[in-house]
Amino acid sequence: MTLLLGIDIGTSSSKGVLTRPGGELAAQAVREHRTSAPRPGWVEHDAEAVWWQDFRELAAELMAGAPAGEPLAGVGVSGIGPCLLPVDDAGIPLRPAILYGVDTRAGEQIAEQTERYGADEIKRRGGSALSSQAVGPKLAWLRQCEPEVYGRTRRWFMASSFLVHRLTGEYVLDHHSASQCDPLYDLSAHAWIEDRCEEIAPGLDWPRLVWPSDVVGVVTPAAAATTGIPAGTPVVAGTVDAWAEATAVGATGPGDLMLMYGTTMFLVNVLGAPVSGGTLWGTAGAFDGTYCLAGGMATSGAVTGWLRDLTGASYETLVAEAAELPPGAEGLLMLPYFAGERTPVSDPDARGLIHGLTLRHGRGHLYRAALEATAFGVRHNLAAMTETGGDIRRLVAVGGGARSLWTRIVSDVTGRVQELPRHTVGAAYGDTFLAAVGTGLAAPGDIAAWNPVETVVEPDTGRAARVYEELYGLYLDLYPATRDAAHTLAARQHADA
Repeated sequence: MTLLLGIDIGTSSSKGVLTRPGGELAAQAVREHRTSAPRPGWVEHDAEAVWWQDFRELAAELMAGAPAGEPLAGVGVSGIGPCLLPVDDAGIPLRPAILYGVDTRAGEQIAEQTERYGADEIKRRGGSALSSQAVGPKLAWLRQCEPEVYGRTRRWFMASSFLVHRLTGEYVLDHHSASQCDPLYDLSAHAWIEDRCEEIAPGLDWPRLVWPSDVVGVVTPAAAATTGIPAGTPVVAGTVDAWAEATAVGATGPGDLMLMYGTTMFLVNVLGAPVSGGTLWGTAGAFDGTYCLAGGMATSGAVTGWLRDLTGASYETLVAEAAELPPGAEGLLMLPYFAGERTPVSDPDARGLIHGLTLRHGRGHLYRAALEATAFGVRHNLAAMTETGGDIRRLVAVGGGARSLWTRIVSDVTGRVQELPRHTVGAAYGDTFLAAVGTGLAAPGDIAAWNPVETVVEPDTGRAARVYEELYGLYLDLYPATRDAAHTLAARQHADA
């Protein structure tokens, strides 16, 4: 029997797993880390202290505890994305990595590039409108706002591609990750748009494009010495964590939708043809021949974590108190835009709101309202996907919050069934499957046997549905009614930073 290693770098933690061909989970490990927010709208990771250190520690722990006599057949990696990590000639990071859509610093560059290339043309070629999710504006921000750093930059990485480089020395990026580098990637041609690349980020080397399950190199002796992974082990390219998670739970065919419960909420709807995303993101899929329509909320689990820290209560206590309350948290309604919002609002200066507070409301009410707010945001995204041309026939849940009160509330609010597979450990599990495909130990369709559905969450069609239908209408009204005030407060926050 052989083993496969998968490691994923998340927003607030990194996870690693060992699996056997066929999907059996042999071991897993976790490392928590901090995300830096040095200014309002800035969200960063230290690539050495977070990405590479977490990887080394997880790999060393898992390899040290690996079952004797079971060799390692392949390595897969994934991570938050799209990110921007500039490095020098030697591959040394020149500044902290600028994270995905939760980092909203490049607003001026988004406007400049939208005017320069045209909003319709950007969506036509790349599938998505420019937003805080896009890499192109962040490259322009680096060039304009940190010219001394840009002047030393020769290459740039995302979390997964940085790990692949450290393990193999190869400079590659998978097609899915590249498809989130708007306005620099042509979705139909599966290629960089070379004239835009040179105009926006002149003088840089650009990574070779591959698919997530492609073997791109082997672990070098130097990497083996620091990770415990045997030299010569094949490494696949990997991808952005949400797409590895979609792979992990079998959301790989047209009509499938993966709902990822985590620090942020992410939705990936798999399609058979490219779709221009409107306020959503049209991307390449994890496998050649597939495309996706994706959406993401800027916060979800981050708000529940904030409440935990604020109240000093454990998650178990907060969940128990929230579960005792009726749908609607006794007249409390929250907008979860604590870090702006990505889709479908696409407003980095949106702000969180807790509406209806009275003196009788306690921490359990706030916690339930936060879970319900996330569920309303999911429903808002599902509606936008359907209107944009999405194909939603099946919802599969994954992530740290997938087996909880949270899942029940989302089904009740959306009116949709959710399937929960046997393993919901997340992207790291998908990484091992991609490694199995790349090394010939599995075919893309084998994931259904690797990770079969074990639980189905049915929505409540009674009182909860009626309550949530009314509250959802109020939820949709709250943002436009308070947008101007939120923008004024956001401007004050930026000025005070």
